[in-house]
Amino acid sequence: MSHSDVITLGQVAKKVPGFLTRLPSMVKGLRLSTVNDPKRSVGLGWALEKAVQRNPHGTALLYKEQSYTYTQFNQWANRIAHYFLGQGLGKGDVVVVFIENRPELLATVTGLAKIGVISALVNTSQRDKVLTHSINLVKPVAAIIGEELRPAFEAVHPNLTLPKDSVYWFADQDVHQDPGEAPEGMINLQRVSARMPVFNPPTSQYIYSKDGLFYVYTSGTTGMPKAAVFTHGRWMKAYGAFGLGSARLGPQDVLYITLPLYHATAMVVCWGSCIAGAAGIALRRKFSAREFWNDIRFFKATAFGYVGELCRYLMESPADERDREHRVRKIIGNGLRPGIWMPFKQRFGIEEVLELYASSEGNVGFTNIFNFDNTVGFSPLPYSLVAYDKEADQPARGRDGFMKKVKRGEVGLLIAEITDKMPFDGYTESAKNEACILHDVFVKGDRYFNTGDLLRDIGFRHAQFVDRTGDTFRWKGENVSTTEVENIMGIFGQLVDAVVYGVEIPGTNGRAGMAAITPRTEVKDIDFHMLYEYLRKELPPYALPVFIRILQQLETTGTFKYQKTNLKKEGFDPGQVQQDPLFVCLPGTHTYVPLTVEIYNNILDGHYRF
Repeated sequence: MSHSDVITLGQVAKKVPGFLTRLPSMVKGLRLSTVNDPKRSVGLGWALEKAVQRNPHGTALLYKEQSYTYTQFNQWANRIAHYFLGQGLGKGDVVVVFIENRPELLATVTGLAKIGVISALVNTSQRDKVLTHSINLVKPVAAIIGEELRPAFEAVHPNLTLPKDSVYWFADQDVHQDPGEAPEGMINLQRVSARMPVFNPPTSQYIYSKDGLFYVYTSGTTGMPKAAVFTHGRWMKAYGAFGLGSARLGPQDVLYITLPLYHATAMVVCWGSCIAGAAGIALRRKFSAREFWNDIRFFKATAFGYVGELCRYLMESPADERDREHRVRKIIGNGLRPGIWMPFKQRFGIEEVLELYASSEGNVGFTNIFNFDNTVGFSPLPYSLVAYDKEADQPARGRDGFMKKVKRGEVGLLIAEITDKMPFDGYTESAKNEACILHDVFVKGDRYFNTGDLLRDIGFRHAQFVDRTGDTFRWKGENVSTTEVENIMGIFGQLVDAVVYGVEIPGTNGRAGMAAITPRTEVKDIDFHMLYEYLRKELPPYALPVFIRILQQLETTGTFKYQKTNLKKEGFDPGQVQQDPLFVCLPGTHTYVPLTVEIYNNILDGHYRF
């Protein structure tokens, strides 16, 4: 199916036999994902305990040489739960969890979930002002820090609103080894929880759909990260719809994950699918293209989680005679571009691409349960795609004041009605919630969640992702807030102002950051190495601008908004930008250098690996 095709009745008919065999699991998944009883036990802890009953001695978690059965992992989580119960923590309290991809992270969030405590899954790339903001935003009663992130945490600790004696620590080593003493001012969580009871705390049976589970941080157009509330009820939707209805993993399966677990794709969709099938999850701290398939073979993985950029890196690696020497048959994730969809499946022998669409704060999702190509899949939930006015940067309304749905084959803004069955959990700040809600969409009084994403209707309730609206763009699998980057750049003493936007680099997924800046001094006097070091300290790696354009004055609209349309159109092409100096930070370097025509052509020819 090409990028512009729509799904035909004949294509659907071919999928019916396979669909019927999966129907019982899908029905069960949909039933679980739409639980509305406010007093029915649900959630992460409840689901894990069900998996323990199904597969008590089966593999739950693999990491390096470590292996945990479902019983062992559940007992570990229970010890953490009982410890914090003893400290007086309970339903609605918030604890910051700042640990990279390793077993301690999953055990911690599970233990906290069992007693109703909300885990704030702080992005492990954040530093300084952004990290301070993210932690203080959720008003935590405690923080649990991995040794690997201790320097970043200690740099901001004096600026945090944490209670005294509330910082816990995990050594960065095998948990079966003696962790030694915790750093001064921190409590060794492994030691203090070691002798706690291993039975399931009774609190896990009193967790309900509206109770908070996670805070997942998202970057919007309003500056600093926002904390989206992820309830146990929303987790059940992913557990049912993605886990039981789409992924359909079983006790014999192992899913390999290198995506950061502070993202919902990894933490909710991938891990939730493992728990739904009582399957194993294998972790790696960070993605490595060189070691990826070796890990797959070592863990005997049958599935893995992805974002589009990960798949692109794997496709760029040299062809190997062992490319199909593995057990993987399905992959779960989002952002796989049409240009490499089929080549990726063919090269690595992948049978199912379970592409999905969802957002941390939203109330609608798609999943590719029919295994069509080049689609985010099917949604059983009510949604609409409405006409969008790109010039006005808002949904189009007709003369009657209402919005209009697009036709099959057309692109529209994805919106989803807010109802009791499809609530909008939103963010910690009510003003930001209201900014995401559209009123009087089709009739007076209705309310819809605005996803901010443009999708193409390809028929039979299937869609293709097209682009994001507004000022947020995706790079390296992350949402980059242009306002956040602009604010950070504006503090740098040599700059008057900066406007940030995304530009496309051929052969990459998403958009790379580009900043048009107005300097306080002559271009020759700008210390670009100092600028790079400043940005590296203040921003996560994916948010650093790749390109810089020097402007004498930034163009604004009549309402003083930056005029980005022409900047985006001209991009980093020296032929389009003849009057303004251009600079680039090339892969593997630590400064910005002049962007010459030769470098530009080499970028287009793929000589650099961004």
